[in-house]
Parts: sequence; C-alpha cells; structure tokens
Amino acid sequence: MNDAARDDSLRLAQPADAHSQAEWEAATAAVLRKSGRLSADDADSLVWDKLTRTSLDGLKIAPLGLPEESFADAARPTRSGAWDIRSLVSGLSGVDAKTANEAALVDLDGGVSSLWVAADETTDLAVLLDKVLLDLAPVVLDAPIGAVKVAQNLLALIAERGAGLHAGTNLGADPMGALLRDLPLAPDEAFAELVDLARLAQGIGVRAIVVDATAAHDLGASDVQELGWSIAVGVAYLRALTEAGFSPAVAASLIEFRYAATDEQFPTTAKLRAARQLWARVLELSGAEGVEMRIHAVSSRPMLSKYDPYVNMLRGTVAAFAAGVGGADAVTVLPFDSANGVPDGFGRRIARNVSHLLIDESHVAAVADPAGGSFAVEQLTADMAAAGWEAFIQLEEEWTGANTVGGHDFSPFRDRIAAVSAAREKAIARRKRPITGLTEFPNLAETLPSRPNDPLNERVVRYGASFEALRDTPATAKVFLATLGTVAQHTARATFATNLLAAGGIGVEVAGATADAEELAGKYRAAGTPPVVCLAGSDKTYAEWGAAAIAALREAGATHVIIAGKPDAVDAEVDDAASMGVDALAFLTATREKLS
Repeated sequence: MNDAARDDSLRLAQPADAHSQAEWEAATAAVLRKSGRLSADDADSLVWDKLTRTSLDGLKIAPLGLPEESFADAARPTRSGAWDIRSLVSGLSGVDAKTANEAALVDLDGGVSSLWVAADETTDLAVLLDKVLLDLAPVVLDAPIGAVKVAQNLLALIAERGAGLHAGTNLGADPMGALLRDLPLAPDEAFAELVDLARLAQGIGVRAIVVDATAAHDLGASDVQELGWSIAVGVAYLRALTEAGFSPAVAASLIEFRYAATDEQFPTTAKLRAARQLWARVLELSGAEGVEMRIHAVSSRPMLSKYDPYVNMLRGTVAAFAAGVGGADAVTVLPFDSANGVPDGFGRRIARNVSHLLIDESHVAAVADPAGGSFAVEQLTADMAAAGWEAFIQLEEEWTGANTVGGHDFSPFRDRIAAVSAAREKAIARRKRPITGLTEFPNLAETLPSRPNDPLNERVVRYGASFEALRDTPATAKVFLATLGTVAQHTARATFATNLLAAGGIGVEVAGATADAEELAGKYRAAGTPPVVCLAGSDKTYAEWGAAAIAALREAGATHVIIAGKPDAVDAEVDDAASMGVDALAFLTATREKLS
C-alpha cells in the first residue's frame, strides 16, 4: 500500500463532513457576530484572537488544534488499564487514629487499591493500619516532619506482623517540599535522612521519595511553576543519591512524583504529559534512560470551596478524568467536603467512586495516552514542557551557589508564586475566573456541613479565600434592591445585583414591580429605610425615571446609592456602580462598610 492510499484509509470523515480551516472560521465568526464579539467588518480569521485564552503562565490556549507541527513520540504515558485508586487517610495529631482506620478499611472494601497516609511522629500506625494487608495494599507515607521516625514505625509494624510491604509502598521523604511549606526542618540533616531512607527502601524493595509538587500548588503556583519545581527537586534528589553512591537508574527508581489535578481539564492533562517529557530528558542526560516515571495525581485542594461544597464533586470528577487521560499511575480524588474539615463517610465514598465510574463505566483507562494525537493537547503539552524546562533552569541557576543553609534559596520562587497567586485572585475578584457557589450563584441560606478541623487544610491557600472570609461573617443589614419597572424590565439586572451582593454575604430586600418613583419610595420606607440601596432596571427605565427614583430614595433616607449597570446610565449622581468586570471584592468590601 502506498502512502497516499494509507492516508486515505485513515480518513474517517465522509467527504460531505470534511471542512477547511476557512470554513470553520466563517461559521465561528457568524456566531461571534451574533453575540456582538465581532463586527461585520472584522475578518473571519479574528476568531482565533477572540477565542484563544491566555493561561496564568502566559501560554496561549487555542480553541482548536491544527495539524501544523509534528510532535515527538518519546515519553508518552504508557499506562493502559485501571489506575491505582488511592485514598488519603490522615493520622496527624488531633485526628483519631481509630476513626482514620475505620475510614481506611471502608475505602479498601470499596475498591481503593492504595493508601496515602498523612502522618507525624505522634501517629499510631499500629492502630491506623490495623487489619490493612500491607503486602497487598501499597502505603505511601506523607510525613514532612519526622519522616525517618514514621518510616521506622512502619517497618517496626511489619516486623511485628511478620509480613512484608507491597512493592508500590513509598516511605515518602520530601524535605524540599517541607522547606517550601516553611516547616521547621534542618536542610542538611533532612538530606542526610533522605539518603538513609533511600538505603532502607532499597533494602526492602520499596520506594523512598515523593517529589510532591502540590507543595508549590497549594501555595498558589501555576502549572508551569509546579512543573519547574518538581523537576528541579527531582534533580536535587538524584544528585544527593548519586553522590551517596546510588547509580542514577537506581536513584530514579526510588522516586515518585505527585501533581495537582484541577478542573481545568486540558491544562491538567497537558501538565502530566509534559512532566513525563521533562523527566525523561533529565534521565537521558543522567544516564538513566528507561526508568519509568511514576505519577500520582491528586485533585487540587485549593480549588475546593467550603461554600456550596457539593459543586466540588464536579470539580473532582473533571480533575480525575483529566489526570486519568494524562496518564497518571495513581489518582486521589479528595472528598467534596474536604474544605469543610475531616471528610465523612459519604464524601469518601463519592470520591473513590469517581474513579470507579471513569474506569469501569466510561472506560477512560482502557487505552494508553487517549489524548495522544489530539493537536490541541499535543501543542499545549509541548508549550508546557518548554516553559516548564525554563522554570526548572531558572531554579537551578538560583540554587547554584546559594548562600543559604542546604544551598537552596526559595525566596525568589516564593515571590513568583505570590505574583501568580495575586493575578489569579485579581481575576477571581473581577469574576473572570468564576467559582460556582462562591463568586457565582451563591446561596446565602445554605447550611454548611459540620466537620472536625482538618490540619491538612492549614497547608493550603484556597482560591477565593477572600470571598469565603466575607461569607464567614455575613452583613447584619440588607441592601434595598430598588427594582424599577415590571419584573420583565428589571429581572436581568436584579438577578445580577442579587448574586453579586450575595457573594459578599450581603442579603437584599427586593422592592418588586414598581411604576414610578413615588411607589418605589413607599416600598423603601416600608422596608425600614436601610442606608444602602441598589437600583436595578433596564436602560430605558433608567432614562425615563431613574433620576427621579434616586432623588426620592435619598429624600426618604438613603445615604449610599448604587446602580446595577454603568454609572452614566442614569442622569443623576450615584455613589457606586456594579457591572460586568467590576472588582467585586473591592465593591463588596466598600458596600459592607456602608452597611455597618
């Protein structure tokens, strides 16, 4: 078969369904013109500019992938079949070990295949892992402080039982992650302990190290920063082990990587695929080619919201899907109520069943690298890998010859994370990165799940934390929503204003349908003349009697008048305005001050 015939045989579309790029641009431009995003004079090709979004890392994410480049076949995900379903069990100080054990056993009975155990020197592993078959279920320790002691406790437990550990077990050393989290750790001692744990792990046939990139993610790092951090830390650990006498291949085989999976599907998939390419390049340069990279993906803790937490189920599902498609070897879905405290049994069941649904019912894990060949994903993977390598090199240069204990200065990296976090929070404040249930469609009447305090939440800067702080202390007074005209005339802006105010913990007293300024002022007096009022109506109604309404409301006692829309929509002075793109956080803070 010649090349032309082979190419034709791979075409799945019928001739009538085959379209050119110009045809797609024309059809897309027609839709954008109807919505007003393109004018009649704009070229159809401008749809790329209108629909391409820019990530926090400055990467362009196009609406469609085009076969303009060929992409390397190296370092693609190879896992085919079910991923390791891993549940998080906390045995940290303040968490009852017996309760944690009961949760672990229920998870294992429910199909979980490994345990991720958050522990410290006070954790009673004998109780927490009671009845857990450690030779069948891998255990990955997470003990930023006291890693050696916790590992020794685990080994003492298996010696007492007379059993072994599953080969997928990991002693979980990650001193760099602990230092980035600013935990009290002596770097030189920690690296010496890292080598000791590596020797211990090698002797019993398990892994020793987890490069936990969520240490950066939880502080607000971007995808590229997370990649750069993970590769730089992985290289630091390789150096430490090879200097201690390990071969590069053996050292690499002792390391596992952990990344955050968010509800941004394509960036998450691309990030995990890019991580494999970057680490493969490191191993190639280190003389350790062929050592498979093991990736554990965990749904992002910062993306979870404690308000309307049930939406977190959707976030976790998208994250797990993206991680599975991206080739993660193990996936942890954090329970939807994790932001509220220690999750309950229902939250844990839903979390583990997400993977069951994706694996057993949706067959997402049936083939290796299902996103491979998608031009959009391949391009984003290549872009992330290139940017991630630059971030890695930048860290390498900062750490070379650093005048700090342990030779690693984290200050510049923390500053870059802070800058990204500030950019993200600015977008959230302007609701350009909406958080459903928090900044969009909030429910002031909801009752939050009551959960015991979880120490793991103390490690995290959650997205939209400023809005959560406003909701934590609701405003004691309401805003009078001065609706102008019929329901049909004011409902759009009234809904917008109500949702915006609710995002700041502010309730509203709605006037309802009104015919003129006199009727509106009467309803305002009946509501008790609250100091803050917000006008909501159509542009036509604003022009007809908006100014009269403002005058009547001020005369009746209003001291702070807001208009839903642009301030020049009414021929009268207003004190504030709320429209699309407003800095919602600043607006809500100012409004609450006027209410107090």
